[in-house]
Amino acid sequence: MTGTVIAVCTSKNKGTQKTPVNEITLLKDWGIAGDAHAGKWHRQVSLLSLERIEEFRARGAEVEYGAFGENIVISGFDLKSYPVGTRFRIGNVILEMSQIGKECHTHCAIYQVMKDCIMPREGVFTWVLQGGVVHPGDPVEIAWNIPKNAECERGDVLEEGEKRRMDRRYTAAVITISDKGSKGERKDTSGPEVCRILTEDGYDVVYTSVIPDDKERIVQELLACTDDKNCTLVVTTGGTGFSQRDITPEATLEILEKQTPGLPELMRAESMKVTPYGCLSRGVAGIRRKSLVLNLPGSEKAARENLESILQPVRHGLKMLLSEGSSEHEECIRHNQN
Repeated sequence: MTGTVIAVCTSKNKGTQKTPVNEITLLKDWGIAGDAHAGKWHRQVSLLSLERIEEFRARGAEVEYGAFGENIVISGFDLKSYPVGTRFRIGNVILEMSQIGKECHTHCAIYQVMKDCIMPREGVFTWVLQGGVVHPGDPVEIAWNIPKNAECERGDVLEEGEKRRMDRRYTAAVITISDKGSKGERKDTSGPEVCRILTEDGYDVVYTSVIPDDKERIVQELLACTDDKNCTLVVTTGGTGFSQRDITPEATLEILEKQTPGLPELMRAESMKVTPYGCLSRGVAGIRRKSLVLNLPGSEKAARENLESILQPVRHGLKMLLSEGSSEHEECIRHNQN
């Protein structure tokens, strides 16, 4: 399957609309030369599907390319339908998808007029694995369309020195659930500690948030991380106790397709070695689509002890979840055999 680059756009300052240009130069592990959003982070280059822009225009919106903040407009692909880790090749350039959608903190001019903006849900973000020059009209093809943990490598796509993100095989979201934390009345220490542990264990933490103990809000946040952002691992901290406001497990159960009771059982068993109150945590875990969702206690110490006790089985479980029976994995194996 191939697509086409329709437009390339840049902006020198953050918070300003991007402008179409004749060509862009992409720099490895940095982004677009001269673009305000380039840097050592996971959202170096943004992509948006032409088809989604045309649908938005059909609703009466007068928008130019770059108006949504996208760097590259591509036709032929429903970009957000591909998993994080997908690789796109445009000539010599290799881009790897790092995130799907993003939270919009300040509504843009388009939203003010249309009461909607497609970038937060339809746009995708990428790292630059291999640099080069991109022009409108350049063909686009999928260079890597398997989960990051699949034990398969397309040697013809990247030189050995370019495979610098293969140790980052999974993406993670960390959600702190706390009424006081969401209001700024209490400093969140458990969320950052969970992020530290996951990062050291090889995860790319692509999303974090602090939200109140509100069931509807928790459900919305979990669905955004599993269905929209396609995070491999979604970890919550907080709301697993006995108080009336502790409803994280109940909210989590609403979105799960399969439960994985062994993980919380192991966490509680390990907690019992430290304190007899470890059995009081009501956290649950389970699978939705291609994501594993895991509840941790709210205290920094308990969250750390619980998470560290299951890191190894979680990684093995994710390997099975993303690889076993995967048509993309089988396709990649066929490529290697040819």
